Amino acid sequence: MTKPFDMALFLTGVLTGSKATQQRHLRQARVMQTAIHQRWHLDNPWTWQLKHLRWFLAQHLKDRSDATRYYYRLTAHLMLKRLGRSWILF
Repeated sequence: MTKPFDMALFLTGVLTGSKATQQRHLRQARVMQTAIHQRWHLDNPWTWQLKHLRWFLAQHLKDRSDATRYYYRLTAHLMLKRLGRSWILF
C-alpha cells in the first residue's frame, strides 16, 4: 500500500503570501490533483504532462468564473515553478 502524495510538502518551498493565500493554493492544488487522478489515474505532479494541466484549466473549470480560473492558474504556475518546468499554459 502506498502513501498518498503530500501536496502540502510538495508546495512548501514555493508558497508565499499570507496564511489564507497559502491555504487557498493548497486547497486548489488538491482539487487539481483529485481531478487529474480521477481522469488519468495520476496522483503525483511529477508524472503530469502539460496536457493534464491544460485539460484541468480548460475543461474542468469551463463553468467557473473568470476569477476562479485566474486563481487556479496562479496555483498551476506555483506547481510548475516547484517542478522546475517552464511550460506555457495558454
